[in-house]
Amino acid sequence: MPTAAQLSLQNVTRRYDDHVVLDDVSFSVKPGERAGIVGDNGAGKSTLLRLIAGQDRPDNGELTVVAPGGSGYLAQSLALPPEATVQAAVDMALADLRELEGRMHHAEAGLTGLTGAELTAALDAYAHMVAQYEARAGYEADARVDIALHGLGLPGLARDRTLGTLSGGERSRLALAATLASQPELLLLDEPTNDLDDQAVGWLEAHLRAQRGTVLVVTHDRVFLERVTTTILEVGEGKVTRHGDGYDGYLAAKAAERRRLLREYADWSAELARNQKLAATNVVRLEAIPRKLPFAVFGHGGFRARGRGHGAMVRIRNAKERVERLTDNAVAPPPEPLVFAVRMTTAADGQMSQAAAELTGIRVEDRLHVPSLRIGGEERLLVTGPNGAGKTTLMRVLAGELRPDEGTVRTRGRVGHLRQEGTPWPPGLTVPQAFAHGRGGSLDERIDQLLSLGLFSPADLRLKVGELSYGQRRRIELARLVSEPVDLLLLDEPTNHLSPVLVEELEGALAGYRGAVVVVTHDRRMRTRFTGRHVELDAGHVAQFQETAAG
Repeated sequence: MPTAAQLSLQNVTRRYDDHVVLDDVSFSVKPGERAGIVGDNGAGKSTLLRLIAGQDRPDNGELTVVAPGGSGYLAQSLALPPEATVQAAVDMALADLRELEGRMHHAEAGLTGLTGAELTAALDAYAHMVAQYEARAGYEADARVDIALHGLGLPGLARDRTLGTLSGGERSRLALAATLASQPELLLLDEPTNDLDDQAVGWLEAHLRAQRGTVLVVTHDRVFLERVTTTILEVGEGKVTRHGDGYDGYLAAKAAERRRLLREYADWSAELARNQKLAATNVVRLEAIPRKLPFAVFGHGGFRARGRGHGAMVRIRNAKERVERLTDNAVAPPPEPLVFAVRMTTAADGQMSQAAAELTGIRVEDRLHVPSLRIGGEERLLVTGPNGAGKTTLMRVLAGELRPDEGTVRTRGRVGHLRQEGTPWPPGLTVPQAFAHGRGGSLDERIDQLLSLGLFSPADLRLKVGELSYGQRRRIELARLVSEPVDLLLLDEPTNHLSPVLVEELEGALAGYRGAVVVVTHDRRMRTRFTGRHVELDAGHVAQFQETAAG
């Protein structure tokens, strides 16, 4: 299949009511590129993909999408009723191939009775459609669905089975398999790795690397980005920034941007200090010049004194003007990297070798059963297991938010908990009010503290919780967690809803933290880098307990 896809956006804007999601966005994607679309949840990634897929229309600007070999779009949810069959889902994903196939059958039937020039023209049209169909390998499309279903962990799925009998994860894998099987020239995938195990993700990565057309993928999976993408499109604050050289190039660009901001701040600070010193020095010199001179010296010396005084005043005025100009156009320093702090009293007392938490004989209904578990003062514990295995229940027990039916829970010091589902803030609270909720100090002090973390801009402070995306609410939780020292960190799916670069920063903060950490995560990169002990839960019971090392 020849690659001839064209994809470009020029000054595209998309808003919903008064909220501008994409603002004057311009970029292009070259034929054959594999672009990863990244950013916090709610930044506009799915909106961007829907626009390109033709599922939505921009309010302004020009969007050009040309894909002679067809396009395939995978949304995050399958838009079919529960009574629809698996075959209906396959047919929907293969709709353009099915439509071409139907036109071929109609054209073939229409050949009967034609002669001469009419027959020649009809045969030419029919041959063109067949060539299109064969270029898409249409005859093998259904076989490719079976191959993809097998690779994604759903072998032998009956075509007459209804979607209502499938789990959410099975429906997602079915939609992905059928979309891949359509073998389009332009492939648009929204979070395709959700609901896939490591083996299925590996199969998907290999399949996409072999894809001959253009691929755009919305994903938070950093390993996937590293292995598959050649370009990164970062969505944030209404803009889309293009980064070349794949995920490594994206990280390098973000690091270079931080170095640039540091240089700009250092240059601004040095210039401000120089002019402040220049003004102060000339004030001292001016004060040393006599204000009045006797008539006896009212000659050349007097003129020299007045000249020196006039020059000092000019230098003072110029320096003060530059100070004022620099102050009015202040350059903010880039935020410091995130840091998790352990309580100073604990560290100073040398108590870090003591247990941060101890569980004995814990039972919570039929959701969790842990005979014993001890977490040392600086220990790392990774908790894994399938959905419903009891991971979040364990975290809530450790946090003191869920009282077990049996057993005892002992924790030492302060516990910080990053919840998977987030805190149910009252929707009327502003961002600073949510950050300061339940804490002492003035709101102005908390605002300064929040801005220093770099997780929110000054413009975000007027937003209310009810207006925030999942990613922005997650940033409030993270800001609260890093702004006060804790002795035991409980992180339940900490990478959810956050941009990859913020997740990288979060991992750096964890590496320098001296307290105890318990992590529940499906993030492959985080699991690969993890060092410490590993607990695997299955149906609420400890299925495996072992040491782990970074791989």
